[in-house]
Amino acid sequence: MKQEQQKKSINRLNRIEGQIRGLKKMIEDDVYCIDIISQTSSVRSALKGLEDALMENHLSTCVVSQIKNGKEKKAVDEIIKVYKLKR
Repeated sequence: MKQEQQKKSINRLNRIEGQIRGLKKMIEDDVYCIDIISQTSSVRSALKGLEDALMENHLSTCVVSQIKNGKEKKAVDEIIKVYKLKR
């Protein structure tokens, strides 16, 4: 993983971790259900953003390297696997 991407990913995860702690507190404090659901939507969105950034990094580093090293099948198989997971 590129160093800059790693730093950004860790920062995103720290924010997501804070959101999760906030969700837990909301439930403990018996906050209105719709407000909690709204926050869970924000967490899912943040995770999706992290996934997208990780995938972009993977495509621009690992996949390119695999193709350059004659491992096209492995690269294609990984892309298909991720595609199926995201559907």
